[in-house]
Order: sequence, then C-alpha cells, then structure tokens
Amino acid sequence: MPAEIQLKGMTWSDPRGYDPMIAASAAFSERHPEVVFTWDKRSLQGFETTPVDVLAAEYDLMIIDHPHVGAVASEGCLLPLDEWVSQSALTALANETVGKSFISYTLEGHQWAFPVDAATQVQAHRSDLGRRAKSWADIIQAAQQGAVVLPMRPPHSLMCVCTLAANIGHPCGSDRTRLLPDNVAMTVFKALKAVTDQIDPACFKMDPMAALDQLAGSDSVRIAPLTYMYKGYSDLGYRTNRITFSDMPVLGPSGPVGSALGGTGIAVSSQTAHPGLCAKFACWLAGAECQSTLYASSNGQPGNAVAWANKKVNEPVLDAYWNTRLTHEAAWLRPRHKGYMAFQETGSEIVNAALTGTLELSAAISALNCEFAASFNRESAN
Repeated sequence: MPAEIQLKGMTWSDPRGYDPMIAASAAFSERHPEVVFTWDKRSLQGFETTPVDVLAAEYDLMIIDHPHVGAVASEGCLLPLDEWVSQSALTALANETVGKSFISYTLEGHQWAFPVDAATQVQAHRSDLGRRAKSWADIIQAAQQGAVVLPMRPPHSLMCVCTLAANIGHPCGSDRTRLLPDNVAMTVFKALKAVTDQIDPACFKMDPMAALDQLAGSDSVRIAPLTYMYKGYSDLGYRTNRITFSDMPVLGPSGPVGSALGGTGIAVSSQTAHPGLCAKFACWLAGAECQSTLYASSNGQPGNAVAWANKKVNEPVLDAYWNTRLTHEAAWLRPRHKGYMAFQETGSEIVNAALTGTLELSAAISALNCEFAASFNRESAN
C-alpha cells in the first residue's frame, strides 16, 4: 500500500469557503486513498489581509484573494500552476471562467491560482418587501426611507468607490499617478455620501455577511445596493428570510459594468513536497465537472461558467447566478501590484473618514491619489 501523503490546506471560515473544500477533498481521497487532507480556516478579515507568503510557509494548498498576486509573483511563494498542468486544461479553465476570474490570477506570464469562487459587488434585496433597484437614484430614495443597509467596513468602502467610478466610465488605477481624476472622484463621493448620510452608522463596521444578516433578519431594511454575493443567503432555511441577488444598480448609462471583482482561487505553495498532486487537485476543483456538482451542492459558490449556467445550480438559490451574470462578466479588476494591499487598507480608511465627515472631500480625494501613487514607490523600495 502506498505511503500516506498528508496535504495541509487553508481556507476561510464561511461555509461557502470551508464546506466545499472538505467535500472535494473527501472525494479526491476516494480516488487517491493515499492522500489525506487537513483544512484550517481563518476569518474573512484574515482572508483579506493575511500575506500569502505567511500561509505558503505552512500550507500546501491555500484559498487566496487575487489582489495578493503582485506580492506572490515577486516573492515566489506559490507554484506557477501553468508549469504543472496541461495546456488543454489551462485553456478549458480560461474559457470557462466567469468574467475576469481566471486572469485575475495571471501575472508576469504565470498562473498563480485557479478560480474556484466568483463574486463581485452586486445588489441584494428582500423580494418579499419590494423590488430590486435599477438606478443609484432608486438607492438614494430607498436610503431616505431608511430601507438601505450597506457594508462599509474596510476594504468594502473603497470597493464601493471603485465600483461606482468604473460604472460611470472611469476605472480606478488606470493612471499610476492617481486613483481617479478629481472631478470624477467628487462625483462618486457625492453619490455615495447621498446614501451613507442616511444609513445606520453601524454600517461602517459591517462586512457583507453582517449586512446580509441584517437584511435577512429584519424587516426595517430591504436592500443592500453593493455587497459581495454570498449565495447561502438565498438558500432555503439558511436565515429567517431568503435574499435575492441581482445585477448592481447603476450610476452611469452603460448598465451594470465596473463592479469591483472579488472571489477566490486555489493556489499551491512553492514549498510543497507534492507539487504535481496539489496542482492536479486544484485543476480538478476548478473544473466544470466538480464545480457544477459536488462543489455547488456543498455550499460552494462556483467560479466556473458552466456551473453558473446550470439550472440545477441556480434553482436552490433563487437564480442568483443567472440574475447577477452581467455584473460579474463586466466586473473591474483591482490593481495587483506589490504595494496595492497596503494602499487598499489605507485608502479604505480615507474613504470612511470622508463619508463620516471627519475629512473634507477634496482633502480625502487628494490623499487617496497621493497614497495610490506612493503604493508604486513602496513596490520599488521593496
């Protein structure tokens, strides 16, 4: 009998992040009895902020967030998966991606992770309490009625700025010397502030799950205009009331474009003793067959477009994938240079200071632009 192979993995603590990894690992071990998986989990905040090189020193497999890829590429802590799977497998995964999910993990000629979970800022609402909003003007009106909850805990406040900017035709970060032109930033801040001035200040400490919990559990609010999709809230019995996800409400004239891309990917440590086996597992996990069946049925939120098109995958979640597909396909890809993650943290605090009135808008815009430009200088210094 072959010697036992121990593979250690790290994911995040929500059922959407943990449950499908346990189910998929068990299924993989049935085909490869010598392989034994152990999965640890960390909080959403830890998932968004923990440096990947720290994880790669301890784990064979990791679920990661794509903005970390710039640091990954420069530090060499992850396995370049394109060197360990066939070209046909890479082509299939690239063709089957939802929006920019696949290329979000592509940098400097290599593929550092495979997308297993697709998410972007979309709209969530209680269909039993009213209709979805089509425009940002609808959201402002709903906020004035006390019906809006909006997760603004960093980094989600900055993501709202980026989403609205891209939606009006000015994606953030196109110019290394500034995040946004001053006039565009002012338009976005005023549109966002028209909503945040009306919502519960507690929103500034809420991540998407906290906001969705409030939306599902209380009849005082009925809509979250920009939140990362968590398909579990559409499942029957997950919370007291089910939530419907749909395309983002628009500020600009081009439809639901520009939402700040999220989601997760499966990566392999460059220090693993079993690179081929880990790459094989990662490729299978991201593939259409696993994503459309075991992954989706085990609380997972797939990143594969074949799964998103599947009727059986959509039916249990009120057609969440069909109803948000346009927003996901037209999502905006965040910067991924090495200095970006530090900027994302600082930039979010600047946004919140401006929206809560502790920093004047023009000063906040200037600070955001300066910090963004400086993030490239920090990259060079490192």
